[in-house]
Amino acid sequence: MGDYVTPGEEPQEPGIYRSEQMCLAQLYLQSDASYQCVAELGELGLVQFRDLNPDVSSFQRKYVNEVRRCDEMERKLRFLEREIKKDQIPMLDTGENPDAPLPREMIDLEATFEKLENELREVNKNEETLKKNFSELTELKHILRKTQTFFEEAGTGEMLPPAGAMESEEGLELTQHAVAGSAPFANFGFVAGVIQRERLPAFERLLWRACRGNVFLRTSEIDDVLNDTVTGDPVNKCVFIIFFQGDQLKTKVKKICEGFRATLYPCPDTPQERREMSIGVMTRIEDLKTVLGQTQDHRHRVLVAASKNVRMWLTKVRKIKSIYHTLNFFNIDVTQKCLIAEVWCPIAELDRIKMALKRGTDESGSQVPSILNRMETHEAPPTYNKTNKFTKGFQNIVDAYGIATYREINPSPYTMISFPFLFAVMFGDMGHGVIMFLAALFFILKEKQLEAARIKDEIFQTFFGGRYVIFLMGVFSIYTGFMYNDIFSKSVNAFGSSWTNSIRHEYIDDVLEKGEKASEAQWMLVPELAYDGNPYPIGVDPVWNLAEGNKLSFLNSMKMKMSVLFGIAQMTFGVLLSYKNFTYFKSDLDVKYMFIPQMIFLSSIFIYLCIQILAKWLFFGSAPGSVLGYTYPGTNCAPSLLIGLINMFMMKSRNAGFVDEEGNIVPQCWLSTWYPGQSFFETIFVLVAIACVPVMLFAKPYYLWKEEKERREGGHRQLSVRADIAQDDAEVVHAPEQTPKPAGHGHGHGDGPLEMGDVMVYQAIHTIEFVLGCVSHTASYLRLWALSLAHAQLSDVLWTMVFRNAFVLDGYAGAVATYILFFIFGSLSVFILVLMEGLSAFLHALRLHWVEFQSKFYGGLGYEFAPFSFERILAEEREAEENL
Repeated sequence: MGDYVTPGEEPQEPGIYRSEQMCLAQLYLQSDASYQCVAELGELGLVQFRDLNPDVSSFQRKYVNEVRRCDEMERKLRFLEREIKKDQIPMLDTGENPDAPLPREMIDLEATFEKLENELREVNKNEETLKKNFSELTELKHILRKTQTFFEEAGTGEMLPPAGAMESEEGLELTQHAVAGSAPFANFGFVAGVIQRERLPAFERLLWRACRGNVFLRTSEIDDVLNDTVTGDPVNKCVFIIFFQGDQLKTKVKKICEGFRATLYPCPDTPQERREMSIGVMTRIEDLKTVLGQTQDHRHRVLVAASKNVRMWLTKVRKIKSIYHTLNFFNIDVTQKCLIAEVWCPIAELDRIKMALKRGTDESGSQVPSILNRMETHEAPPTYNKTNKFTKGFQNIVDAYGIATYREINPSPYTMISFPFLFAVMFGDMGHGVIMFLAALFFILKEKQLEAARIKDEIFQTFFGGRYVIFLMGVFSIYTGFMYNDIFSKSVNAFGSSWTNSIRHEYIDDVLEKGEKASEAQWMLVPELAYDGNPYPIGVDPVWNLAEGNKLSFLNSMKMKMSVLFGIAQMTFGVLLSYKNFTYFKSDLDVKYMFIPQMIFLSSIFIYLCIQILAKWLFFGSAPGSVLGYTYPGTNCAPSLLIGLINMFMMKSRNAGFVDEEGNIVPQCWLSTWYPGQSFFETIFVLVAIACVPVMLFAKPYYLWKEEKERREGGHRQLSVRADIAQDDAEVVHAPEQTPKPAGHGHGHGDGPLEMGDVMVYQAIHTIEFVLGCVSHTASYLRLWALSLAHAQLSDVLWTMVFRNAFVLDGYAGAVATYILFFIFGSLSVFILVLMEGLSAFLHALRLHWVEFQSKFYGGLGYEFAPFSFERILAEEREAEENL
């Protein structure tokens, strides 16, 4: 094929039929201008940088400190985002795309973010401390209130232990002492605190067992929902007070409280002290409320101010980070004043790239211009296919199979027509096509609003991203539904049927009056009497929708033959596209010993079968006729395609028929005889097809081996002549090194000696794949017929078993049933026939393009052009954020 890129090469075949021509170029940028130049190239998004330091660790590169600073700024901005979302403050996102800041602006951004982070962390810390103090004071307030109630009840003799608690003699004695006298608790110690409500039962049991019933516990629930002092989560708590006697029990009680994470608070012994402490606590609570409110207002103001700029700041920081990350791909010359980069870029866009470099140099104030120098290379360039919002969906379908090899035919333009068409062949229904068309039209008309809404639902994004694909699928489904004359399993007699009723009305009335059951033959329309000889202008005659007996037989025969025609036509087109690839890459061996034998093989059997199908449709009707000197009595004696194909492969001689009184040859029915000498010609076709197989298998490897042999012999002769000259001149002369040639397209070998084993295996695989694939792929296209039949039958079943029942009832019941059954019919049509059947037809159309069509010419061994683009980087970051 020669070099991929040579200086001065001009772009050929612009557009979407092939990927853009690419070149490898070197950039020479001054150190002062490198940042601005890379920023301009990022805004342009047309160059892919190569890493010139693959063996250097990321931590040892020149701009690693700048990247770390950007990471730190990004971390602070994410912290700001989390705080803003926590307060449910909307972040302003105008979609503005600010320019990448200058390097000196980085310091200002860092200072701003550092100030904001420190201020927020300090405010958060103060708020956390205030909330903790507020929660503790609130709990203390409830403790003082509840304990005062406990002591008052004890003073009146009403303070009794809870049922089932402290039933031992010691416990009873302790209780009696507790409630006796004017100072009932003078001889006992006590602790008070709060504990979570769900831990209370276990807390009581452990106190009872550990203290052997020698403590007295009183609890009361707090009606208000409090916040946990550590986590801040809302919890339900209880106030408890425990009376005990002795230091040993006091130690046990405190350890048990600590184990259950109960919070203990100081509680005065006298009522007067408790009242004074309660008043002080209430005063402190009111003060804390005021301070806490001011703190929260200040925090809210800081976050509101930050929310207006945080998106713009994130964009700036990500641009800076991507620029320095890209600069780490550069090499530095020995003078430390120039940075050298290698980039892949489209040849057609070189002028725009040069202008971007010039703008970057001018903005940086550098006096030395940036230089772009094209290089020669044997490396395969990346594949770059220009797309827009319409073609992107179809290009994604192709790329999902594999990225095109550089400059090979791009299937996308042909897929734009063939994919929705084959889908529609399987999905053909005007009603369902209109539903799909309207849904896609809504997505297209509202695409700007829907894009701005940024709906995260994955299913919605799938349908919205493929809106133009769905639009064409809907349009083609309406067309094929019109050709099938099928709208929700019903037909429309738009042009007037070519069939009339040939059964006498008197006979029908007589049968109905007697209540007799006529045979199927008696109700059959005779073509000679009922058919006027003029076919239905466009599509299928609506009379076939009424034919209960042979409707499926007719439609199956038509759709099966139609599927074979479409399949072989698309496969043949794929082989023709392979010819365009071979000629573009100047691969004469592939043209002579791959394309030509493949076309001959395909024509001898499969295209010949298509001609027979078309001939049977065109020349055989209900009335007798004459074709190629043969007189046929009608459709019943049309040659059988299946039997004819079997006889063709078995090379059977067939009876041509007999000669009538007028000297015409009349064929016998079902003998697959089309023309005189048919057996002879079909035998020739089969033998020619068989002969093409060894040509495809051995011819190309043989000529490759022959070329390699001649090349080696020529190299030896040249080396021998130079050795003789060196001996005559009494000096040593070394043979010059041979510049290796890049691998020829499809030749099966690359640089270095030819490996015949690899070539033969490669060629055998492709030959077997093509020969067997012609048969299996033709059969695979019968899925067009199968899914079309299934879709039509499901639609008919849904109409018959659901909506038609609404027409059986009369009066108000019929009106109500019509509304209800129509709702059910519409819902099932959308969810089953449009969504589920549509997905099934989509997947089958996908397989037909990936396997049956693209395998004939498409290699898909390239790698995608990934330019350095701010737009792409920011979109990926935004998508990653939405997926979190």
